[in-house]
Amino acid sequence: MTATRPRTPLSFVAAFAAGTVLAASVAPAGPAPAPAAMTATAASGQGLKGTLPVPALWAAWKAKFVTPEGRVIDDANDDVSHSEGQGYGMLLAVAADDRDTFRSLWNWTRANLHLRRDGLASWRWQPNVKPHVRDPNNASDGDILIAWALMEAGEAWDDAAATAAARRIARAVFAETVIPTRLGPTLLPGASGFRAADRKDGPVVNPSYWVFPAFARLAGLTPDLDWRGLTATGEALLAEGRFGPANLPAEWVSLAGTARPADGFPATFGYNAVRIPLYLAWADGGRRERLAPYMARWSGKPQPTPAMAIVDLASGRDGEAFVDRGYRAVAGVVACALEGARFPDDLRGAEVDHYYPTTLRALALIVVNTRHPTCW
Repeated sequence: MTATRPRTPLSFVAAFAAGTVLAASVAPAGPAPAPAAMTATAASGQGLKGTLPVPALWAAWKAKFVTPEGRVIDDANDDVSHSEGQGYGMLLAVAADDRDTFRSLWNWTRANLHLRRDGLASWRWQPNVKPHVRDPNNASDGDILIAWALMEAGEAWDDAAATAAARRIARAVFAETVIPTRLGPTLLPGASGFRAADRKDGPVVNPSYWVFPAFARLAGLTPDLDWRGLTATGEALLAEGRFGPANLPAEWVSLAGTARPADGFPATFGYNAVRIPLYLAWADGGRRERLAPYMARWSGKPQPTPAMAIVDLASGRDGEAFVDRGYRAVAGVVACALEGARFPDDLRGAEVDHYYPTTLRALALIVVNTRHPTCW
């Protein structure tokens, strides 16, 4: 893969034992129609239905990335589909109040990814090979996103079956991928390959898999599960797991002893980790001490296009640039949450490019709408 082709994370790592990261490319877009009415409410109490303030962006996203069968295409990763993409698509469908597309997405996910006996989804579906699912392992962030979307759909459309499915998946996540560590209940990236028994540096975790706004919502659905503890562990991990002069989290972290970058993975802040401040700003509105390292990294750079890049944690230097505009939406949310900065005008439109940064931009618009409406 060339440096000029921007990469995005696949939701999972196939060769987890060896620490080989699979990644690939992506991008997003610009000016906006007037948004839907905005109201700020606590993340734990507000439903997602109708919260995407640029409906035309959903129409364009759906037209480019969703097949008639309901498969979300990661166009920068050889048109594969993955549980992360299906979960994001289902969330956006609720946010756009598009029940028909939600149903199509969920039906495809059930038929093609829910192949495991434990109720979790296999992480990747490849269109050009057979069988299409070659690795049965799950990706816990994809499962959490799917459960969250189902819970939101059940609430939005009074759909008892969606609510029941959300509850089943949430329970499976805890049963199969949450383990005790010295930090508290800890989310493994998948059911297999990341435990102390699997790797010399295990357990290994990915901080970006802590989808904090989902935890607050799923806690109401499954109050017997320790979502509060899982949240506290993620916060402790982010506090302890910041490395080097940039003071940023690594993509993959070993918890064998004091937190450190995991063996066999680049010690970088990259395409996975860029989601972390988005989730933080969504879940708690953006507490300064949690968002400050990201603000420090991205502020003071040329505006309105701050330079964003993979960061080498040992040296603190920028590496490959996040060239697509959608990544700047995350920086825009951070600046909004901490400084009340206006969300950039060129990130409010309906244009789409690649799956991942366009998705980040759509999610960022929801965060601004629901948590920080004064930044519009």
